[in-house]
Amino acid sequence: MLGFLKQSIVNFKHTGAICPSGRGLARRMTATIREHEGPKRVLEVGPGTGPFTREILSTLGPEDRFDIVEINPTFCRHLERQILDGYRREHPEIAVALHESPIEAAALPGEYDHVVCGLPFNNFEPSVVRGIFRRMLALLAPGGDLTYFEYAAVRVLKTPFTGTKTRKDLRRIDAHGKSLVRRHVGSRELVVGNLPPAVTIRLQRPTN
Repeated sequence: MLGFLKQSIVNFKHTGAICPSGRGLARRMTATIREHEGPKRVLEVGPGTGPFTREILSTLGPEDRFDIVEINPTFCRHLERQILDGYRREHPEIAVALHESPIEAAALPGEYDHVVCGLPFNNFEPSVVRGIFRRMLALLAPGGDLTYFEYAAVRVLKTPFTGTKTRKDLRRIDAHGKSLVRRHVGSRELVVGNLPPAVTIRLQRPTN
């Protein structure tokens, strides 16, 4: 928790929160992974200290593959030491790889049945947001899903305290998100038990 708080102060742009996501949000973010029958390929983008990572690891079997992409080297070290090293020793038959890289440049095998993203999109430039979504959606297998989240009403709360450019950027990010939901059989779900409350958004790639 202290490590996360430190990173949220020194690197808020890529962290976007002051505390890790709660268990309830993690369960909703990974719901379709738990429901998946048969071998699966999973990608997590922006895991931070790993609340979603732990949930994903609990779903994996011997024929599964799990790739994790994190840009922050401090979080990468935490994930390796606190979560992944021990998991690999206990489950050497399961392929789990951590990539220290921005998602746009990560060397990933694709295609994935499930992509889980914890990036704070409201902190990024609209062009960066579009590029990240373009890459993640391109890595989805037909019928696969991409799940991300945002804090409830975050853009409404931020707008009065920002300048003209930031307000315009937030509107563009909001419009892009709504367009993605329309084009990818999207759904939204409010998770009130998280601090602060969050909304999960799930997009699905068409099968044809």
